[in-house]
Amino acid sequence: MSESGTAPDPIPARYRAAARLLAPGVVYLAVRTIGLLVLVWLSAANDEDVLSNLAAWDGEWYLEIAEHGYAGVDPSMVDGFGNRYPETSMAFFPAYPVLVHAFSLLPGFSALGGAVAVSLIAGVFAAYGLTRLGERVGGNRTVGLLLVVLFAAAPMSVVLSMAYSEALFCALAIWGLIGVLERNWVLAGLCCAAAGLVRPTAAALLAVVGLAALIAVVRRRDGWRPWLAMLLAPSGLALYIGWVATQTGALNGYFELQQRGWSSAFDGGLATGEFLLESLAMDKSVLETFTAWIVLAALVLLVLCAKMRMPWPLLVFAIAVLVVDLGSDGLMYSKVRLMLPAFPLLIPVAIGLSKRRRSTAWASAALLVFFGSWFGAYSLTAWPYAI
Repeated sequence: MSESGTAPDPIPARYRAAARLLAPGVVYLAVRTIGLLVLVWLSAANDEDVLSNLAAWDGEWYLEIAEHGYAGVDPSMVDGFGNRYPETSMAFFPAYPVLVHAFSLLPGFSALGGAVAVSLIAGVFAAYGLTRLGERVGGNRTVGLLLVVLFAAAPMSVVLSMAYSEALFCALAIWGLIGVLERNWVLAGLCCAAAGLVRPTAAALLAVVGLAALIAVVRRRDGWRPWLAMLLAPSGLALYIGWVATQTGALNGYFELQQRGWSSAFDGGLATGEFLLESLAMDKSVLETFTAWIVLAALVLLVLCAKMRMPWPLLVFAIAVLVVDLGSDGLMYSKVRLMLPAFPLLIPVAIGLSKRRRSTAWASAALLVFFGSWFGAYSLTAWPYAI
C-alpha cells in the first residue's frame, strides 16, 4: 500500500501512454495481418501466388505506371473490353504510382514492395484519423478503436494491403474531414488537393470541403483560412483532369476514356439497381449475392447515420461516395471496393458495439474481421473476374 492508502498502479503511466499512442496502428496492422493470412490460405487452396494476387488487376496498371510512366506501360495491358488506346493508362491517377516509384528507389524495395509499403503506411495514418473521428463522434476511445477494426476488416479491405490506391485515398479523406470538423482549413484544403491526385472519388471530399469553407466565409469565421481551403481543395482534381484533357484533345477526355474503356459513366443507379434485383432473384454466384447484400447493408447504415444526426460533413461525404459509386455503371463486382471510402457508415456500428459488454463487442468484431478477410481473399482467388 502507498502512503495515501491506495494500491500502487501496476502499470507505470509512461507504459499506459505508450500503449494509448500505439493502439490505433497496432490494431489496424493486426487486423490487416489476419486478412493477409486468410489471403495466403485461399491463394494456396486455389494454387495461386500470393504476391501475384497482391499486384492483381488495377495493381498491374499502378505498378507499370510507377516503373515506366504513363507512356511506357506495357502494350499488352488492355482496358475492360480488351482494347488499348494511347490514353488508356490515364484512367489511373498519378499520386499513388509516384509514391510507389519513390519507395522502389529505396534499397531492398521492388515496385511491388513499395506499393504494399505505401498502402500499409497510409492505412496506419487512416487508423489514427479514424480513432480521432470515433472519439469525437462517439464520445470515447473505444468507439474509435472499434471503428479502426471495422474499417480494416470491411468487405474488400484486402485492397488496403495491395498495390491499390484505396488506402492512400481513405487516409487523405479521413484527415481532410478532420480538418473540416476541427476548422483546420489548411489541413482540409491540402488533403483534398492531394486526394484529387489519387482518385476521382475526391469529388465527394471536394463537395464537403468546399461547402464547409463557403459556410465559414458567409458566417465570417476563421478569417482568410476558409478562402485558402476553397482555393486548394479543387486544385489536384482540376490539375489532373485538365492534363488528361490536353493529352486527349477533349475537355471531357478523362470521362470519355473511362466510358470507352470500362463502361463507367453516371446513369443514376439504373445498372446497380438491375444488378441487385438479378442477384437477389436469380441463381448467381456467391460473390454476386454477397455483393448485393453488402450494398443493401450500406444503404441501411446510411439511414442510421442520418437518424443519429451524425455531423453533416461526414454524412454528406458518405452520401456523395455512395452516389458516385452506386450511381455509376461499370463493373458491378467493384461496387464493394469503391464503397471503402464511405467509412462514416461504420460509425453507428462502432457506437453500437461500444455499448455492449466487452466480450460481446469484440466477439462481434472478430466475426466481422473474419468475414471481411474471407470476402476479399475469395474475390482475389476463387473469383475469376476483376474487382
